[in-house]
Amino acid sequence: MESNLIEQLAALSHPQRLSVFRLLVRRCPDALPAGDICKVLGLKASTASVYLSALTRAGLITQTRSGTSLRYALNPDAARAMMSDLFLDCCRGRPDLCPPLPGAENLRSPEMSDQKFNVLFICTGNSARSIFAEAILRNEGGDRFNAFSAGTRPYSELNAFAVEMLKDKGLPTEDLRSKNVSEFQGPDAPRMDFVFTVCDRAADEECPAWEGQPISAHWGLPDPVKAEGTEAEQRLAFQQTFAMMRHRIRAFAALPFDALDRVSLQNSVDDIGREKENA
Repeated sequence: MESNLIEQLAALSHPQRLSVFRLLVRRCPDALPAGDICKVLGLKASTASVYLSALTRAGLITQTRSGTSLRYALNPDAARAMMSDLFLDCCRGRPDLCPPLPGAENLRSPEMSDQKFNVLFICTGNSARSIFAEAILRNEGGDRFNAFSAGTRPYSELNAFAVEMLKDKGLPTEDLRSKNVSEFQGPDAPRMDFVFTVCDRAADEECPAWEGQPISAHWGLPDPVKAEGTEAEQRLAFQQTFAMMRHRIRAFAALPFDALDRVSLQNSVDDIGREKENA
């Protein structure tokens, strides 16, 4: 056990290997091709191969083959075991030394169970996908959620096709606007219970840790803004993305939050992000 912990810590001791590991943590449960990792982190293929091999040998990430491509993903069981070995074994679980680890506690304490959950959806431009998510959760979630959206590089205006789609679905658009994610990271910002990235680019970026350690997941969806072709074909792309997002939001809103501990809830929102089919 100790030798494995030493190998894992050694693998993470190099800044760029740590960057690879952190990227795969942010994109969990996705498995990324080596080429995508190189592109996001600006690494040469040969350099990335060395880093990925070291992290794989340490058991911190997994390697799978898809056709001719190798894909890499976080090994969450190994990461949890490493944290347990480091803190619970070394520190004997002393509360004055050990950080809180995800365990059997519920998301909210019993006395807070009647409060709304704050949910933030993040993409790059905050003009279509995250706006869809905000509007749909407001409509589907009843009085149990406060829905927000933001962008890491927001556009000044919402996408016209996105606004048209929401109106066609009977969803209010008056209060929707593009917002920078920094609006939700200040001391006066609402504390988030859930944070979801809905585009790969936003998930790839390193952001400051969220106050209160909200449950987070990556629900990457195709960007309808990039759709080409006729106007009808572009509208179809927005229709498909809206349908996929609505399917995920409905699955999320139907979760038995009071009955799930944090680990079960995290697994549930990860599973929703893996679904590829429309409702």
